[in-house]
Amino acid sequence: MAHLNHIGVYVRDIEEAKHFFEKYFDAKSGEKYHNPRKSFSSYLLSFDDGTTLEIMTKPDLNILIDRTNNYGYAHISISVGSKRKVDEITKRLNDDGYIHLDGPRVTGDGYYESAMLDAEGNVIEITI
Repeated sequence: MAHLNHIGVYVRDIEEAKHFFEKYFDAKSGEKYHNPRKSFSSYLLSFDDGTTLEIMTKPDLNILIDRTNNYGYAHISISVGSKRKVDEITKRLNDDGYIHLDGPRVTGDGYYESAMLDAEGNVIEITI
């Protein structure tokens, strides 16, 4: 039986990205992995439900300016359990200066969510 093991996202500032997911979404970080031969580093971040996000970095990354309107992966959606938590985390992110894209609102397909950009410009959907 196939299942999604984890999602990997390249970031410029791996420590800031780790802090973001720990602070706002209670992610738990494993030990930092570093491969000096490839100048590659990563953390595996685990969430309470067992899902895993790998944040990765290396010095020669290309920067994509607008991540809200491109082919490929569009966003990471994180379920926080309640409308109250969606509202609370959205407010915290707004108060801390992160870019607010949309919501909180009920979408056309019935989800209650907001959309924000993390420090790297990746779209994060916060949903029930």
